[in-house]
Amino acid sequence: MATLGFFIGLDPHYLIFVGLPLLVITVGAQLMVKAAYSKWSRVANTKGITGAEAAYVILRSAGVNDVKIEQVDGFLSDHYSPSEKVLRLSPENYQGHSIAAVGVAAHEAGHAIQHANHYAPLVLRNVAVPAAGIGSHLGYFALMIGVFMSYQGAPALNTFTLLGVIGLAAVALFQIVNLPVEFDASRRALQYLPEIGILSQEENAGARSVLTAAALTYVAGTIAAIWTLLYWLLRLGVIGGSRDD
Repeated sequence: MATLGFFIGLDPHYLIFVGLPLLVITVGAQLMVKAAYSKWSRVANTKGITGAEAAYVILRSAGVNDVKIEQVDGFLSDHYSPSEKVLRLSPENYQGHSIAAVGVAAHEAGHAIQHANHYAPLVLRNVAVPAAGIGSHLGYFALMIGVFMSYQGAPALNTFTLLGVIGLAAVALFQIVNLPVEFDASRRALQYLPEIGILSQEENAGARSVLTAAALTYVAGTIAAIWTLLYWLLRLGVIGGSRDD
């Protein structure tokens, strides 16, 4: 039977085999992003072009003329909203002339180009977003209820723990689908920047460093989602046999 400590999140197995390793992976990926961005945000591009201007040029070069470019508050809060057709850049990337600012802006422009070209993985990701949102918010809540029920004598795999696992699976699926979307956006960015003369090949190497580090955060997120799902599948006996204790 599951212990009360397991229910309230103090299960030592979870802390040792999931919590600590994933903390190291995710924090490590975030530190790499900050280090790469910090380095290249201090290096101005020779053209003196801002991130917003770079995004505009890339979009027009790709024949995308119906996407707005706006500034949004927050550090590295850059994103593209397909429903609004708005590319939003954080202040340092909207106004900044650094190689990092141009690289991040170009990456977001890559998402807008994907949208305009009906890039299949992006379409699939947009479909998966609602399920992942529900799964991330309700998955653990359902698991907590289900594990509490198992503490009261119900089977480890009951209706609520099953719903919780389905929620975690939706999050993992979203992360998996998201990887090619992010990688492709960076590929497009690194192709356009030197191709249309925004960055030199040497400067493009700096943008590549920033975008590669950013990609590692998506890889870390995917590992975390899959690792967490596998832990609960094992813990609940869905795979590997019953784990009621």
